[in-house]
Amino acid sequence: MQQPAIPPRPLTRHDIKTLALAAVGGALEFYDFVIFAFFALVIGERFFPADLPDWLRQLQTFALFAAGYLARPLGGVVLAHYGDKLGRKKTFTLSILMMALPTTVMGLLPDYASIGIAAPIIMLLLRVLQGAAIGGEVPGAWVFVSEHVPSSRVGVACGLLTSGLTLGIILGSLITQGLTYLLPAGLLADIGWRIAFLIGGGFGLMGMFLRRWLHETPVFLAMQQQRSQTRLPIKTLLLSYRPALFFSTILTWLLAAAIIVLVLMAPVLFQKWFAISAAQSLQANTFATCMLMIGCIGGGVAADKWGMSRSLLVGCLLLAAAVLWLFYCLSFAPSQFFLAYGGVGLMLGVLGIIPAMMVTVFPTQVRFTGLATAYNLGYAVFGGLTPLFITLLMPLNRQLPALYLLTLCAAVIVSCLVFERKQRSFSKKK
Repeated sequence: MQQPAIPPRPLTRHDIKTLALAAVGGALEFYDFVIFAFFALVIGERFFPADLPDWLRQLQTFALFAAGYLARPLGGVVLAHYGDKLGRKKTFTLSILMMALPTTVMGLLPDYASIGIAAPIIMLLLRVLQGAAIGGEVPGAWVFVSEHVPSSRVGVACGLLTSGLTLGIILGSLITQGLTYLLPAGLLADIGWRIAFLIGGGFGLMGMFLRRWLHETPVFLAMQQQRSQTRLPIKTLLLSYRPALFFSTILTWLLAAAIIVLVLMAPVLFQKWFAISAAQSLQANTFATCMLMIGCIGGGVAADKWGMSRSLLVGCLLLAAAVLWLFYCLSFAPSQFFLAYGGVGLMLGVLGIIPAMMVTVFPTQVRFTGLATAYNLGYAVFGGLTPLFITLLMPLNRQLPALYLLTLCAAVIVSCLVFERKQRSFSKKK
């Protein structure tokens, strides 16, 4: 006689507390990393020679921004190595300290007029430190929460955490808007942007304090008790889990490009290329980011209810349609821009499914290392080059970002179908 199906365990108060603490800490750390993008134009003016052409100054500023992404793989792999061997919580706490200190120094750093070429060089080094920290933070957070909840709730856990990380972007946008509104342009360029960075340093230290209340994951404790940790996780990963690594890197490419183009770079691009005012651009960006938070939770719920692969495929199609509508409105129906941008934010909820899928394709022994390697390689190679790519080619075609994102949606759909087919074939052989 067939046994009745056991309903999945709901999230307990302890689960919710863990998710909340991880999300708040991650949001504060993410604010530290992205605030640079919101003040990119001001930083370009303060940290590079005044006689540089506008396009070259903007290119060099986004190169500094990209440096944080290029530093992610090394920091991510090193932190993940210790996360798989010594514990998730220890690494989780270290990463936020590595973010808070450079952010504080950025807020105090003299500009080009004061110390010359040393200013952008020091800023570059600080961005590298930030990149190394975020390289361990984000994948570590996804692994941490996914190992604290039942397997049937991994989607909603990762979706909630991704939504929480997005709160860091909203904080950055709101503080940027507040400082822009309260301070005259000259004062904003002198000290306003520094205030935002110093606030970020304080946020980072607050996040580190909050993480004192977190506990090590039951999954890692069980692995530690059985002494089943892998001696060299990166070696095991490269020898035995290359298909999962490649697939997860493609997923990260879409995640990185979508966040960078549609959230972080968007306010500057909309102002420069589509004549959207600074105020309207920032307000719409905040609205779209709020919709992204809702969308990530919805994506996680969908992944648990209908399956990760199916939800990811449908989500990519919806995102592609929303991006097409947004860029059509920017060029031909600007009165609908605000609504279209909000729709893109909601459809970006597909990004809440991506970490849940990546968590499930790697076993416990190499989960942190696998997720960190794929995530950080994707961000470094593709995410890091995306701002440069868009900045250089945007003058040729204002619709280029839409074409770029549509291509990535198609690539993820194809990769998902191929990977699922290989996994089924492998399971049958076993």
